[in-house]
Amino acid sequence: MDPVAAKFIGGGIAVIALFGVGIGLGKMFSSLIEAISRNPSAKKDLMSTGFTCFAMVESVALLAFIVAMCLLFVV
Repeated sequence: MDPVAAKFIGGGIAVIALFGVGIGLGKMFSSLIEAISRNPSAKKDLMSTGFTCFAMVESVALLAFIVAMCLLFVV
C-alpha cells in the first residue's frame, strides 16, 4: 500500500470518534435542557455539571482531531 494512502486512511479512521462526540453532546444538552425545564431552581448546579461534562466530551474530539492531524502531517 502507498504510504500516502495509508496516512489518509489512518486520518479518516481517527476522525470516526467525532461522530460519537456529536451524538453524545446532542444527548447531553437535550437532557440538560429537559432537566432545567423540569426543575428551574436547580439551574445553577445543572449548568456547572453540564459544562464540566461538555469539556470532558469535547476533549475526546480534540484528541481525535490532533491524532488525525499528526497522522496526516507529521508521520
